[in-house]
Amino acid sequence: MREPREALPRPRRADAQATRARLVAVGRTAFGADGLDVPIRAIAARAGVGAATVYRHFPSRQDLVAAVLAEHVAACEAEMASALADPDPGHALRVTLLRFADRQVQDRHLNAALLGGHPAGEPFAQTRRAHADAFATLVDRARAVDAVRPGVTVADARVALMAMTAFRALPAERASAVVGRLTGLLLAGIGIGVDGHPGVSSTAKPSRSGDTAG
Repeated sequence: MREPREALPRPRRADAQATRARLVAVGRTAFGADGLDVPIRAIAARAGVGAATVYRHFPSRQDLVAAVLAEHVAACEAEMASALADPDPGHALRVTLLRFADRQVQDRHLNAALLGGHPAGEPFAQTRRAHADAFATLVDRARAVDAVRPGVTVADARVALMAMTAFRALPAERASAVVGRLTGLLLAGIGIGVDGHPGVSSTAKPSRSGDTAG
């Protein structure tokens, strides 16, 4: 009778997964900052691998772009789910707006692709609509507990989002300052204070890995 063979570790699979994850992370930074046309050789150099390694995981730049956008959208979905689960409607809306503003600077070209009609963003159209519906829910929840100024509507909050996107074409450093200042003014206009309730607003931005996502 044969003795059962012990399962051998599969370091190659783990290494391949780690390499793929690194390429997606590097791609997200590169595409977000410099646009979706960053060449594969530049991605490879930033990741510290050869171009052949990138092509083993992603046969074309479009494949890498699709993977990057999918991860970006998944992160947004997780943040929106967390915001919807936040028991404080004012805080949830405030954090969501701050995170949206942050992404206009950090992930400017990814957002442009998703929101601006780029072909790479087309597969995520349904998800974008779901995000829009979820955002409307956040605004309605905040309105229901008077966490925003009387008369503020979902349409008003969406205008605030549109205003933030208008400055993402600026150089990164300038965009960060302008979007940060604008966000503070918009929050003050909507009436959300530093703690997510009516009051004086703050331009401080939460980190992507902060206590709540939105």
